[in-house]
Amino acid sequence: MRVVFVHGACVRDGAWWWHPAAEVLRGRGVESVAPALPSCGEDGRVPGPDGPGLAEDVAAVRAVLAAGDEPTVLVGHSYGGIVAAEAAVDVPAVRHLVFVSSYLPEPGESLSTFGAATPPPFLDFDPDGGTFGAVPSLFAETFAQDCPPEIVREGATRLIRQSLSVTQQPVRAVAWHDLPTTYVLCADDRGTPATAQREFAKRADTTVEIPSGHHPFLSHPHTVADLITAL
Repeated sequence: MRVVFVHGACVRDGAWWWHPAAEVLRGRGVESVAPALPSCGEDGRVPGPDGPGLAEDVAAVRAVLAAGDEPTVLVGHSYGGIVAAEAAVDVPAVRHLVFVSSYLPEPGESLSTFGAATPPPFLDFDPDGGTFGAVPSLFAETFAQDCPPEIVREGATRLIRQSLSVTQQPVRAVAWHDLPTTYVLCADDRGTPATAQREFAKRADTTVEIPSGHHPFLSHPHTVADLITAL
């Protein structure tokens, strides 16, 4: 078995965000990979109004999924769930989907479908520049309040501007209709409140609730690894 992890919005270096859980899994003989998302500038293209968007992110993840036939658990975190939902469509290797504090879109829905009428204070939108990003001064208290201090410091260095277009671009098809799906509900999340997560989780087959902030694979890596191993 292998695990493919798709990171959330406005960050780079998915392997780093996943690494505490990956290390536990590696000790159990399970390898992980984290595809680069073009809309976050991870393939060298510049995010912006003419930059890469959701389609490019889906293609990047799909290429990794389709590169082998080893049974795969696909983990989508936050915005990464939007990407994962479409990327796994008709990929035989994918056997289970895990959505962590994430969105479970239906075809035609986009990130903006689930957004509040008023933009949250911890995100900065630049319509003219065609990007959005996390507000650095609010990162720790919003997204990492239960993480070790060194993790918070390193995570803050990986914040990045992302193409704003991904918030409006709808998914064309979703895999979770046809694959077993687990939703990991992070009860202490300040970025995506538990009340909102409960609504998303209604679309999944199984819900697992943990006392975690937005990044449980950083704050509770053994819990996440145990859940993956059980699959």
